[in-house]
Amino acid sequence: MTESIRVLVADDHPIVRNGIAQMVNLADGMTVVAEATTGLDAVQQFREVQPDVTLMDLRMPDMSGVEAITTIRQDFPDARIAILTTYDTDEDIFLGLQAGAKGYLLKDTEIDDLLDAIRTIHRGNKYIPPAVGAKLAERMGLPPLSEREREVIQLMAEGKTNQEISEQLHLSESTVKFHISNIFKKLGVSDRTQAVLVALKRGITNL
Repeated sequence: MTESIRVLVADDHPIVRNGIAQMVNLADGMTVVAEATTGLDAVQQFREVQPDVTLMDLRMPDMSGVEAITTIRQDFPDARIAILTTYDTDEDIFLGLQAGAKGYLLKDTEIDDLLDAIRTIHRGNKYIPPAVGAKLAERMGLPPLSEREREVIQLMAEGKTNQEISEQLHLSESTVKFHISNIFKKLGVSDRTQAVLVALKRGITNL
């Protein structure tokens, strides 16, 4: 008899987490060995139980899923982690897989597909559904925004003027204008409204 695949489920919503855990426990050949409610909790639980496969939500208190994956993989580079989230923007997908996730699943995934993903990732393979792969391919062809440009576009999304952005980030207004010009080029837009809409759609920023 083969040993069960040991699974860690990390999600801050109790109903979602418990539902996922029950479905995994009812499946043949796998069992949930730990549950985590925050990103920090996920890192600690991983260190304690060292599961075969981890299902990680993206947005959690204390530490995001991407930060948790990055932290875990510093000590456990072979960690097999799949993102399980409601968010399917190309930036979320890109950052999650860049951090080292082996799979990317949405919470409306059919249970059979989720179980198949766990088995696939446990075998050492990646699990990227076609729709996610298409968004990832689209994102790979776009130039990334720098950390400073991300800060600027976030403040733009909050409705801040150039002067307010310069005061908040301690930059000159001409430097802010330079960053905004670069943002326009990278996002392929010509004004602030378009820039914010594209950034929101791609998940680069949020309201």
